[in-house]
Amino acid sequence: MRGRAVVVGGSGPRSVVASASYEARARGVHSGMPIAQARRICPFAVFVPSDHDAYRTTSREVFSVLGEFTPLLEEVSVDEAFLDISGLGLLFASPAAVAERIRETVRGKLGLPCSIGVATTKLVAKMASRDAKPDGMAVVAAGSELGYLHGKPVRSLWGVGEATHARLEELGVVTIGDLAGFPRTTLVRRLGTALGGMLADLAAGVDDRPVEPAGAARSISVEETYDIDLDDLSRIHRELLGQADRLATRLRQDGFVAATVQLKVRYGDFTTVTRSHTFAEPVSTTPELHRIALELLGRTQAARRPVRLLGLGAGGLIGATAPRQLDLAARSWDDLERVVRDVRDRFGRSALERARLAEDTSIRRDSPGPE
Repeated sequence: MRGRAVVVGGSGPRSVVASASYEARARGVHSGMPIAQARRICPFAVFVPSDHDAYRTTSREVFSVLGEFTPLLEEVSVDEAFLDISGLGLLFASPAAVAERIRETVRGKLGLPCSIGVATTKLVAKMASRDAKPDGMAVVAAGSELGYLHGKPVRSLWGVGEATHARLEELGVVTIGDLAGFPRTTLVRRLGTALGGMLADLAAGVDDRPVEPAGAARSISVEETYDIDLDDLSRIHRELLGQADRLATRLRQDGFVAATVQLKVRYGDFTTVTRSHTFAEPVSTTPELHRIALELLGRTQAARRPVRLLGLGAGGLIGATAPRQLDLAARSWDDLERVVRDVRDRFGRSALERARLAEDTSIRRDSPGPE
Protein backbone atom coordinates (compact mmCIF):
# COMPACT_ATOMS: atom_id res chain seq x y z
CA MET A 1 0.00 0.00 0.00
CA ARG A 2 3.02 2.31 -0.18
CA GLY A 3 2.31 5.32 -2.34
CA ARG A 4 -1.45 4.88 -2.03
CA ALA A 5 -4.07 6.81 -0.09
CA VAL A 6 -4.64 4.77 3.09
CA VAL A 7 -7.09 5.60 5.87
CA VAL A 8 -7.02 3.84 9.24
CA GLY A 9 -10.20 3.64 11.27
CA GLY A 10 -13.35 1.69 12.04
CA SER A 11 -16.19 0.93 9.67
CA GLY A 12 -19.21 1.81 11.81
CA PRO A 13 -21.40 4.91 11.53
CA ARG A 14 -19.66 6.55 14.51
CA SER A 15 -16.13 5.67 13.48
CA VAL A 16 -13.54 8.37 12.90
CA VAL A 17 -10.19 8.48 11.14
CA ALA A 18 -7.38 7.35 13.45
CA SER A 19 -4.64 8.12 10.93
CA ALA A 20 -4.08 8.59 7.21
CA SER A 21 -1.21 8.41 4.77
CA TYR A 22 0.11 11.61 3.23
CA GLU A 23 -1.54 10.71 -0.07
CA ALA A 24 -4.91 10.68 1.72
CA ARG A 25 -4.12 13.85 3.65
CA ALA A 26 -3.45 15.63 0.36
CA ARG A 27 -7.14 15.07 -0.44
CA GLY A 28 -8.24 16.63 2.85
CA VAL A 29 -8.48 13.54 5.10
CA HIS A 30 -7.30 14.11 8.66
CA SER A 31 -7.40 12.45 12.08
CA GLY A 32 -10.72 12.78 13.88
CA MET A 33 -12.73 13.13 10.66
CA PRO A 34 -15.81 10.88 10.41
CA ILE A 35 -15.02 7.83 8.29
CA ALA A 36 -18.13 8.49 6.18
CA GLN A 37 -16.79 11.93 5.27
CA ALA A 38 -13.36 10.48 4.46
CA ARG A 39 -14.99 8.01 2.07
CA ARG A 40 -16.81 10.83 0.32
CA ILE A 41 -13.77 13.03 -0.27
CA CYS A 42 -11.33 10.16 -0.95
CA PRO A 43 -13.39 7.24 -2.32
CA PHE A 44 -10.38 5.53 -3.93
CA ALA A 45 -8.51 5.24 -0.61
CA VAL A 46 -7.73 1.91 1.04
CA PHE A 47 -9.62 1.75 4.36
CA VAL A 48 -8.10 -0.52 7.00
CA PRO A 49 -8.99 -1.18 10.66
CA SER A 50 -6.70 -0.27 13.53
CA ASP A 51 -4.31 -2.95 14.79
CA HIS A 52 -2.99 -1.74 18.14
CA ASP A 53 -1.10 -4.95 18.90
CA ALA A 54 0.91 -4.46 15.70
CA TYR A 55 1.52 -0.80 16.52
CA ARG A 56 2.82 -1.61 20.00
CA THR A 57 5.09 -4.33 18.63
CA THR A 58 6.53 -2.04 15.96
CA SER A 59 6.86 0.81 18.46
CA ARG A 60 8.98 -1.37 20.74
CA GLU A 61 11.16 -2.32 17.76
CA VAL A 62 11.68 1.33 16.77
CA PHE A 63 12.49 2.46 20.31
CA SER A 64 14.88 -0.48 20.64
CA VAL A 65 16.78 0.85 17.62
CA LEU A 66 16.81 4.38 19.06
CA GLY A 67 18.06 3.01 22.36
CA GLU A 68 21.12 1.64 20.57
CA PHE A 69 22.26 5.23 20.03
CA THR A 70 21.58 6.72 23.47
CA PRO A 71 19.91 5.73 26.75
CA LEU A 72 18.64 9.32 27.06
CA LEU A 73 15.41 8.56 25.23
CA GLU A 74 12.05 10.12 26.13
CA GLU A 75 9.07 8.39 24.52
CA VAL A 76 6.38 10.93 23.66
CA SER A 77 3.91 8.67 21.87
CA VAL A 78 3.79 5.33 20.11
CA ASP A 79 5.80 6.77 17.19
CA GLU A 80 7.62 9.81 18.57
CA ALA A 81 10.52 10.42 20.93
CA PHE A 82 13.14 12.94 22.03
CA LEU A 83 16.79 11.86 22.09
CA ASP A 84 19.66 13.61 23.85
CA ILE A 85 22.65 12.93 21.57
CA SER A 86 25.09 15.28 23.29
CA GLY A 87 27.20 12.29 24.35
CA LEU A 88 27.86 11.14 20.76
CA GLY A 89 30.21 13.96 19.77
CA LEU A 90 33.25 11.68 19.64
CA LEU A 91 31.51 9.05 17.50
CA PHE A 92 29.91 11.23 14.84
CA ALA A 93 31.06 14.28 12.92
CA SER A 94 27.91 16.27 13.67
CA PRO A 95 24.39 16.01 15.09
CA ALA A 96 23.11 15.77 11.52
CA ALA A 97 25.32 12.72 10.99
CA VAL A 98 23.74 11.06 14.03
CA ALA A 99 20.27 11.78 12.71
CA GLU A 100 21.06 10.43 9.28
CA ARG A 101 22.52 7.24 10.76
CA ILE A 102 19.36 6.77 12.84
CA ARG A 103 17.20 7.17 9.73
CA GLU A 104 19.32 4.67 7.81
CA THR A 105 19.21 2.15 10.68
CA VAL A 106 15.45 2.37 11.16
CA ARG A 107 14.86 1.94 7.45
CA GLY A 108 17.43 -0.84 7.12
CA LYS A 109 16.23 -2.89 10.10
CA LEU A 110 12.50 -2.21 10.01
CA GLY A 111 11.74 -0.87 6.54
CA LEU A 112 10.14 2.27 7.98
CA PRO A 113 10.55 5.94 7.09
CA CYS A 114 11.74 8.21 9.88
CA SER A 115 11.49 12.00 10.12
CA ILE A 116 13.93 13.78 12.44
CA GLY A 117 14.30 17.35 13.63
CA VAL A 118 17.70 18.32 15.03
CA ALA A 119 17.97 21.33 17.35
CA THR A 120 19.23 22.54 20.71
CA THR A 121 15.81 22.52 22.43
CA LYS A 122 12.79 20.25 22.57
CA LEU A 123 10.48 22.90 21.12
CA VAL A 124 12.57 23.58 18.04
CA ALA A 125 13.41 19.91 17.50
CA LYS A 126 9.70 19.06 17.59
CA MET A 127 8.84 21.77 15.08
CA ALA A 128 11.76 20.82 12.84
CA SER A 129 10.65 17.18 12.82
CA ARG A 130 7.23 18.36 11.64
CA ASP A 131 8.92 20.25 8.81
CA ALA A 132 10.91 17.12 7.93
CA LYS A 133 7.82 14.95 7.31
CA PRO A 134 7.00 12.69 5.60
CA ASP A 135 10.49 11.21 5.39
CA GLY A 136 13.32 13.64 5.90
CA MET A 137 15.58 15.55 8.24
CA ALA A 138 15.58 19.23 9.24
CA VAL A 139 18.45 20.84 11.16
CA VAL A 140 18.17 24.13 13.04
CA ALA A 141 21.72 25.17 13.89
CA ALA A 142 22.63 26.57 17.29
CA GLY A 143 22.17 30.34 17.27
CA SER A 144 19.54 30.33 14.53
CA GLU A 145 16.58 29.34 16.71
CA LEU A 146 14.88 32.75 16.85
CA GLY A 147 15.13 33.25 13.11
CA TYR A 148 13.53 29.84 12.63
CA LEU A 149 10.80 30.34 15.23
CA HIS A 150 9.62 33.86 14.62
CA GLY A 151 8.22 33.27 11.14
CA LYS A 152 6.13 30.30 12.27
CA PRO A 153 2.41 30.63 13.01
CA VAL A 154 1.72 31.04 16.71
CA ARG A 155 -0.67 28.06 16.52
CA SER A 156 2.36 25.76 16.18
CA LEU A 157 3.59 26.54 19.71
CA TRP A 158 3.07 24.11 22.55
CA GLY A 159 0.20 25.25 24.73
CA VAL A 160 -1.65 27.16 22.01
CA GLY A 161 -4.96 25.36 21.62
CA GLU A 162 -8.12 26.64 19.99
CA ALA A 163 -9.18 28.87 22.90
CA THR A 164 -5.70 30.35 23.44
CA HIS A 165 -5.29 30.89 19.70
CA ALA A 166 -8.55 32.84 19.59
CA ARG A 167 -7.40 35.08 22.47
CA LEU A 168 -4.05 35.71 20.78
CA GLU A 169 -5.79 36.60 17.53
CA GLU A 170 -7.76 39.23 19.46
CA LEU A 171 -4.38 40.73 20.37
CA GLY A 172 -3.31 40.71 16.73
CA VAL A 173 -0.81 37.88 17.26
CA VAL A 174 -0.35 35.81 14.09
CA THR A 175 3.25 34.59 14.25
CA ILE A 176 5.58 33.52 17.05
CA GLY A 177 7.52 36.70 16.28
CA ASP A 178 4.41 38.75 17.01
CA LEU A 179 4.09 36.94 20.33
CA ALA A 180 7.74 37.60 21.17
CA GLY A 181 7.08 41.31 20.71
CA PHE A 182 4.52 41.44 23.52
CA PRO A 183 5.72 42.31 27.03
CA ARG A 184 5.72 39.33 29.36
CA THR A 185 3.53 41.21 31.83
CA THR A 186 0.86 41.68 29.17
CA LEU A 187 0.79 38.00 28.31
CA VAL A 188 0.63 37.02 31.98
CA ARG A 189 -2.24 39.44 32.56
CA ARG A 190 -4.19 38.18 29.54
CA LEU A 191 -3.41 34.45 29.70
CA GLY A 192 -2.53 33.78 33.32
CA THR A 193 0.78 33.37 35.08
CA ALA A 194 1.55 29.78 34.02
CA LEU A 195 0.45 29.87 30.37
CA GLY A 196 1.44 33.46 29.70
CA GLY A 197 4.90 32.94 31.20
CA MET A 198 5.46 29.69 29.32
CA LEU A 199 4.47 31.18 25.95
CA ALA A 200 6.67 34.22 26.56
CA ASP A 201 9.64 31.92 27.18
CA LEU A 202 8.96 29.70 24.19
CA ALA A 203 8.52 32.67 21.84
CA ALA A 204 11.92 33.92 23.06
CA GLY A 205 13.48 30.53 22.34
CA VAL A 206 13.86 29.70 26.03
CA ASP A 207 13.23 25.99 26.59
CA ASP A 208 15.53 24.30 29.10
CA ARG A 209 13.52 21.11 29.55
CA PRO A 210 15.83 18.10 29.52
CA VAL A 211 15.17 14.79 27.80
CA GLU A 212 13.65 12.62 30.52
CA PRO A 213 13.79 8.85 30.04
CA ALA A 214 10.45 7.31 30.94
CA GLY A 215 9.93 5.71 34.32
CA ALA A 216 7.64 2.78 34.96
CA ALA A 217 4.28 2.78 33.22
CA ARG A 218 1.50 4.18 35.41
CA SER A 219 -1.43 2.41 33.80
CA ILE A 220 -2.60 0.21 30.94
CA SER A 221 -6.12 0.40 29.57
CA VAL A 222 -8.42 -0.79 26.80
CA GLU A 223 -11.71 0.73 25.72
CA GLU A 224 -14.20 0.67 22.90
CA THR A 225 -16.90 2.99 21.56
CA TYR A 226 -19.89 1.17 20.10
CA ASP A 227 -21.71 2.02 16.88
CA ILE A 228 -25.04 1.29 18.59
CA ASP A 229 -25.53 1.99 22.30
CA LEU A 230 -25.62 -1.16 24.43
CA ASP A 231 -28.72 -1.77 26.56
CA ASP A 232 -28.50 -5.54 26.99
CA LEU A 233 -26.76 -6.50 30.24
CA SER A 234 -25.59 -9.89 28.96
CA ARG A 235 -23.98 -8.18 25.97
CA ILE A 236 -22.26 -5.71 28.27
CA HIS A 237 -20.95 -8.60 30.40
CA ARG A 238 -19.62 -10.26 27.24
CA GLU A 239 -17.91 -7.05 26.11
CA LEU A 240 -16.23 -6.71 29.50
CA LEU A 241 -14.96 -10.28 29.27
CA GLY A 242 -13.34 -9.42 25.96
CA GLN A 243 -11.77 -6.32 27.45
CA ALA A 244 -10.54 -8.26 30.49
CA ASP A 245 -8.94 -10.77 28.13
CA ARG A 246 -7.21 -8.02 26.14
CA LEU A 247 -6.09 -6.21 29.29
CA ALA A 248 -4.65 -9.43 30.75
CA THR A 249 -2.70 -9.93 27.52
CA ARG A 250 -1.33 -6.39 27.66
CA LEU A 251 -0.29 -6.81 31.28
CA ARG A 252 1.55 -10.03 30.53
CA GLN A 253 3.25 -8.64 27.43
CA ASP A 254 4.46 -5.58 29.35
CA GLY A 255 5.47 -7.62 32.41
CA PHE A 256 3.09 -6.16 35.00
CA VAL A 257 0.42 -7.10 37.52
CA ALA A 258 -2.20 -4.58 38.68
CA ALA A 259 -3.04 -3.40 42.17
CA THR A 260 -6.03 -1.34 40.95
CA VAL A 261 -8.67 -1.91 38.28
CA GLN A 262 -10.84 0.90 36.95
CA LEU A 263 -14.04 0.64 34.92
CA LYS A 264 -15.09 3.48 32.61
CA VAL A 265 -18.67 3.78 31.35
CA ARG A 266 -19.95 6.47 28.99
CA TYR A 267 -23.69 6.61 28.55
CA GLY A 268 -25.56 7.53 25.39
CA ASP A 269 -25.84 11.17 26.50
CA PHE A 270 -21.99 11.32 26.84
CA THR A 271 -22.09 11.35 30.65
CA THR A 272 -19.02 9.42 31.80
CA VAL A 273 -18.51 7.66 35.13
CA THR A 274 -15.61 5.65 36.53
CA ARG A 275 -15.48 3.07 39.28
CA SER A 276 -12.33 1.51 40.73
CA HIS A 277 -11.20 -1.20 43.13
CA THR A 278 -7.82 -1.72 44.80
CA PHE A 279 -6.72 -5.25 45.68
CA ALA A 280 -4.85 -6.47 48.72
CA GLU A 281 -2.75 -8.54 46.29
CA PRO A 282 -2.23 -7.53 42.62
CA VAL A 283 -4.02 -9.37 39.81
CA SER A 284 -3.34 -10.03 36.14
CA THR A 285 -5.52 -12.88 34.83
CA THR A 286 -8.67 -12.62 32.75
CA PRO A 287 -11.00 -14.22 35.35
CA GLU A 288 -9.78 -11.89 38.09
CA LEU A 289 -10.10 -8.80 35.93
CA HIS A 290 -13.53 -9.82 34.61
CA ARG A 291 -14.87 -10.60 38.08
CA ILE A 292 -14.00 -7.20 39.46
CA ALA A 293 -15.21 -5.50 36.27
CA LEU A 294 -18.66 -7.02 36.82
CA GLU A 295 -18.65 -5.92 40.46
CA LEU A 296 -17.77 -2.37 39.40
CA LEU A 297 -20.42 -2.48 36.67
CA GLY A 298 -23.02 -3.15 39.38
CA ARG A 299 -22.20 0.26 40.80
CA THR A 300 -23.24 1.98 37.56
CA GLN A 301 -26.51 2.39 35.66
CA ALA A 302 -25.26 0.38 32.69
CA ALA A 303 -28.11 -1.26 30.72
CA ARG A 304 -30.66 0.83 32.62
CA ARG A 305 -29.07 3.67 30.67
CA PRO A 306 -27.72 2.88 27.16
CA VAL A 307 -23.93 2.55 27.09
CA ARG A 308 -21.90 4.22 24.36
CA LEU A 309 -18.39 3.33 25.59
CA LEU A 310 -16.82 0.77 27.91
CA GLY A 311 -13.25 0.81 29.15
CA LEU A 312 -11.18 -1.24 31.56
CA GLY A 313 -7.89 -0.04 33.00
CA ALA A 314 -5.15 -1.42 35.24
CA GLY A 315 -3.25 0.88 37.61
CA GLY A 316 -0.81 0.58 40.48
CA LEU A 317 1.38 -1.50 38.18
CA ILE A 318 4.02 -3.75 39.70
CA GLY A 319 6.62 -5.81 37.90
CA ALA A 320 5.32 -9.35 37.48
CA THR A 321 8.57 -10.73 38.88
CA ALA A 322 8.58 -8.49 41.96
CA PRO A 323 8.32 -10.37 45.30
CA ARG A 324 4.74 -10.64 46.54
CA GLN A 325 2.91 -12.27 49.43
CA LEU A 326 2.45 -15.98 48.79
CA ASP A 327 -1.13 -17.15 48.30
CA LEU A 328 -1.79 -20.62 49.69
CA ALA A 329 -5.28 -20.83 48.21
CA ALA A 330 -5.40 -22.83 44.99
CA ARG A 331 -6.69 -20.88 42.02
CA SER A 332 -8.07 -23.27 39.42
CA TRP A 333 -7.70 -20.86 36.52
CA ASP A 334 -3.93 -20.34 36.82
CA ASP A 335 -2.99 -23.43 34.82
CA LEU A 336 -5.66 -22.68 32.23
CA GLU A 337 -4.41 -19.11 31.81
CA ARG A 338 -0.88 -20.43 31.35
CA VAL A 339 -2.00 -22.79 28.59
CA VAL A 340 -3.98 -20.05 26.85
CA ARG A 341 -0.91 -17.81 26.96
CA ASP A 342 1.40 -20.49 25.58
CA VAL A 343 -0.94 -21.39 22.71
CA ARG A 344 -1.43 -17.77 21.71
CA ASP A 345 2.29 -17.04 21.90
CA ARG A 346 2.99 -19.89 19.54
CA PHE A 347 0.07 -19.73 17.10
CA GLY A 348 -1.29 -16.19 17.43
CA ARG A 349 -4.03 -14.60 19.50
CA SER A 350 -6.83 -15.88 17.24
CA ALA A 351 -5.75 -19.51 17.69
CA LEU A 352 -7.67 -19.83 20.97
CA GLU A 353 -10.79 -17.96 22.01
CA ARG A 354 -13.04 -18.03 25.04
CA ALA A 355 -16.38 -19.66 24.27
CA ARG A 356 -18.45 -16.66 25.35
CA LEU A 357 -16.50 -14.46 22.94
CA ALA A 358 -16.75 -16.78 19.94
CA GLU A 359 -19.02 -15.44 17.21
CA ASP A 360 -20.65 -18.84 16.83
CA THR A 361 -20.04 -21.59 19.36
CA SER A 362 -22.38 -24.11 17.68
CA ILE A 363 -20.95 -27.13 15.84
CA ARG A 364 -22.40 -27.80 12.43
CA ARG A 365 -23.38 -31.44 12.05
CA ASP A 366 -25.49 -31.24 8.90
CA SER A 367 -22.84 -32.78 6.66
CA PRO A 368 -20.69 -35.87 7.03
CA GLY A 369 -17.04 -35.61 7.82
CA PRO A 370 -14.57 -35.68 10.69
CA GLU A 371 -15.48 -33.77 13.83
